[in-house]
Amino acid sequence: MPTFTTYDGTELSYRVHGQGEPLICLAGGPMRDAAYLGDLGGLAAHRTLVLPDARGTGASAVPSDPAGYRCDRQVADVEALRAHLGLERVDLLGHSAAGNLAVLYAAAHPERIRSLVLVASVARALGVATTDEDWDRTVEAFAGRDWYPEARAALDTLGPGTPLPRVHEVAAPFTYGRWDAAARAHAADGARQTHWEAALAYHGDGAYDPEPTRRALAGLTAPVLVLAGELDAGPTPARAAEAAAFFPDAELVVQPGAGHYPWIDDAEAFVRPVAAFLDPAVRTVTVDGVRLAHRVAGAEDAPPLVLVHGRGESSLTWAGIVDDLAADHRVYAVDLRGHGLSDRPGGYGFEDFRDELGGFLKALGLAGATVVAHSMGAGAACLLAQDEPGLVGRLVLEEPPAFVPLDPPRPVAERPEGPLAFDWDIVTTTDAQLNAPDPAWRTRLPAITAPTLILAGGPTSHIPQEQLAGLAGAVPGALLVTVEAGHLVHETRPAAFLAALREFGL
Repeated sequence: MPTFTTYDGTELSYRVHGQGEPLICLAGGPMRDAAYLGDLGGLAAHRTLVLPDARGTGASAVPSDPAGYRCDRQVADVEALRAHLGLERVDLLGHSAAGNLAVLYAAAHPERIRSLVLVASVARALGVATTDEDWDRTVEAFAGRDWYPEARAALDTLGPGTPLPRVHEVAAPFTYGRWDAAARAHAADGARQTHWEAALAYHGDGAYDPEPTRRALAGLTAPVLVLAGELDAGPTPARAAEAAAFFPDAELVVQPGAGHYPWIDDAEAFVRPVAAFLDPAVRTVTVDGVRLAHRVAGAEDAPPLVLVHGRGESSLTWAGIVDDLAADHRVYAVDLRGHGLSDRPGGYGFEDFRDELGGFLKALGLAGATVVAHSMGAGAACLLAQDEPGLVGRLVLEEPPAFVPLDPPRPVAERPEGPLAFDWDIVTTTDAQLNAPDPAWRTRLPAITAPTLILAGGPTSHIPQEQLAGLAGAVPGALLVTVEAGHLVHETRPAAFLAALREFGL
């Protein structure tokens, strides 16, 4: 493991996992070996995780002065690591107790913070404390679990004199969203990974002075993500919201069904919002409670153009043509629900995507924008243009579904093995709708008032081309253009795709 030497001569170790820009990840516990963070549920696929072992934990050396275990005195260790890595500014993540360390570092060195992520982080450094009432309410949320009676009985035996290792052991079932084999194994490692003497010193007297810390953070210009587990007691979502309010630019995300270790409870649900937040090319907006990731390119005052991907894809499908379109448009490429870095809330019918697209346009003030949409996304855009014609200025439908009942109907698809980049329920739901679409989706095509271009992929497409011709005939004034490229015209023949759009007047 690589090492560096901090301010008092203590040699500290760190691990490196993943690819991309570095993200320094501070382990909580307090004073637990950073090994428990693992790859943070797969976040290492998006960023290079730099995981330091705090002094006296993991492979790091024990300091000569135990007073150095106190949280505020470890701020200098974080700064020494930053200097060792040669980073002018850092993306910094702190979990649990280490969120305090991350906050104190940001207050002491605001100019060094590019972004700050606080995960299930108690906020003593800000003066926000978890109360006994918070714990009582959280514990009761698990009352229906089969393990609850025994765990609750053990919890009731704890008192002020209970040794810290025993407290952590007994409380463990209530710190995960689900107390399954993975959670039990993760919790069992805690006893050997934690330096208990150092843990007692971490929050010691004098570690925190909340009022000056809050004043210092009032000038922090870096964005902050506060991620809380819905079922976590420390902090509860309400306490996390209190902490978030002390930052000028903070976003609060509450992960459904998660506890204190959200990447263990649901790795994908954890990684999506964190990866989106850390990617400077990605922005988020919430529509009807669903967080939608999207990418933006082009001048702010240029005419707006919205790109809507197909089933199983994401905003990245447009990477080959975005730069060309952004030369004279403000381009917004959205990840629809269940796709890419957006939430996976369920509700994946064409009507849901229609309503979501409309909400996206309204939330960003994009009424009258040009909408360019592919396949499933084109179906949603077609329905939106029928129902709310004022929202769509110009409409480009690339290989849209014609909403003619499939003959023969598609059988129920089997989910492939392994992780997917989208929610599989999208396939089963939309297949059922394609087999038997709502007849109104065709009869209302004449309600579309936006100038419309329908791009067909030719004979190698799986969509019957005569159906697309019929679709074009039903939309008033629609233009049908065929580019022999199959279903993915914008990826297979991007130059021809762009030429068709330019000819259409974009």
